[in-house]
Amino acid sequence: MSDELKRTALYAEHVALGARMVPFAGWEMPVQYAGIIEEHNAVRRAAGVFDIGHMAEFRVFGFAAFDYLQRLFTNDLSKISELGRAQYTLMLDEDGYIIDDLIVYHSGDLEYLIIANASNHEVDFAWLSTHAPDEIELVDESERTSLIALQGPEALSIVRELAAQGWEAPSRFTLCEALLDTIPALVARTGYTGEDGVEILTSTSSAPQLWRSILSFGQVSPVGLGARDTLRLEMGYPLYGSDMDRTVDPISAGLGWVVPAAKTGYIGAQAVEKVRASGPTTKLVGITIEGAIPRHGMSVLREGAVVGKVASGSFSPTLEKGIATAYVPAELSEPGTALQVEVRKKTIQAIVVKPPFVTSTSLSA
Repeated sequence: MSDELKRTALYAEHVALGARMVPFAGWEMPVQYAGIIEEHNAVRRAAGVFDIGHMAEFRVFGFAAFDYLQRLFTNDLSKISELGRAQYTLMLDEDGYIIDDLIVYHSGDLEYLIIANASNHEVDFAWLSTHAPDEIELVDESERTSLIALQGPEALSIVRELAAQGWEAPSRFTLCEALLDTIPALVARTGYTGEDGVEILTSTSSAPQLWRSILSFGQVSPVGLGARDTLRLEMGYPLYGSDMDRTVDPISAGLGWVVPAAKTGYIGAQAVEKVRASGPTTKLVGITIEGAIPRHGMSVLREGAVVGKVASGSFSPTLEKGIATAYVPAELSEPGTALQVEVRKKTIQAIVVKPPFVTSTSLSA
């Protein structure tokens, strides 16, 4: 396997905008343009555009597609029986540990579109392929597909201006077709920021033109991975590799709502139900701290004893304080519980809170 970093179709656009490029999940990606706080605030106040072309896109076709994915995914696929509907879900191994978290769209008759994390691209496709019956067709469309997110209170009005006359935005967690500045696209009313907005799928050849069209609106700012992380953390949205991985089950990760108790028969179901029945020994919680910035891997303490580690941590530009997620013993998971975080050899007071950390956004209005 080559160690050379891959580049999205928008790499030249990022360089032209002066972005600081960094390695991420095997890709050379923009971490920031003007600055993380400025970009973060632009999304909360107006609109920001993100290159998420590093994500993986798979399609599943065939008469057995529903039964196949119903067995592999934890959420109940029958809830998105209507064409165009989308669902957040998990894919587990036999021991009930999380292989990946995904978005699945009912994109056509006997057809589903799956969006997977870039870091798990090869693992996910191998797992899907290994369990695929002969009656379905599984296709990796990642190389020919670009994904652009437009998020923020003004995002939908911008998409409407770009779209052909008469186009209506899809409802939340729904996908529809569109011509955006004459470019064919699929527009999903989904996102990873807590703001209203869309994620747009188009061909890699069309992506630069669409990117420039979106940025032609004065209220839109280009946004890098840095602000994408602070935005999602303020909402308590989990990040694979930090908040969950192949050593964590959904119940401990606070994702029991994606694993309905009424659904059985999916891979990992028996292991999950054992944890649900007995209760998890550790839980992922939110914590806030004043006067310091928590980071992944820092020790979490209770009365001087280490009881856990920070999973995700950062400075919240909206709250102007440190926020984090951390795995702690279940008995210390109640909101209001006093903890400490070890930051650069200093012990900083922290308190358990229930995410989201930020509750007022364009989605909550």
